[in-house]
Amino acid sequence: MTRDGVRNFLFRGLMFEAEADLFRRAGIQIGANTSETEESLMREALAPFGVARRNNALEMARLYAVLFCFENEIRDFIREALEEKEGLDWQDKLPPKIREHAQGRREIAHKDTWLEGEKADLLGFIDFGHLAQIIIAKWDHFKDVVPSQHWLKQRMDEIEKARNFIAHNRMLLPSEFQRLYMYIADWNRAVGL
Repeated sequence: MTRDGVRNFLFRGLMFEAEADLFRRAGIQIGANTSETEESLMREALAPFGVARRNNALEMARLYAVLFCFENEIRDFIREALEEKEGLDWQDKLPPKIREHAQGRREIAHKDTWLEGEKADLLGFIDFGHLAQIIIAKWDHFKDVVPSQHWLKQRMDEIEKARNFIAHNRMLLPSEFQRLYMYIADWNRAVGL
């Protein structure tokens, strides 16, 4: 294909995407319905298991998704605040024990694993419980957003217990679901999400 042919092809593709986006915003489906496909794949993967187990799994999956977003929002919150207040070398200024622990875990991930997921971000190797410790250690950078150290510690300690429970595939009670959702909503209000 010539250079002009490639440009023309790319231009037509961009035009199609722009027009398709207009249709999508108007509520008209363009292309395959991915949510139906995903639901079908989920039903197929869960089919061998009993109804009660499948229902529990779907409930826990929803909670896991919320916790995944929550934990990674906190990591971004810490990263952005420290980058702004301490500069690009903020990682070097983390509490030494936490930094060393995370660096050790990252080194192991680089050497000993077949997994190829994200390995560059040091905060990705910091334990959940260390996140609150970083905020408390760097309190001057967070005190205008987080209500108090006690507020933070209490919620993060309880969320960590539930998070670890979930990570080991244990089912929570409905009241525990509600408490987690409430704590996460409290955090989101405090930080402006």
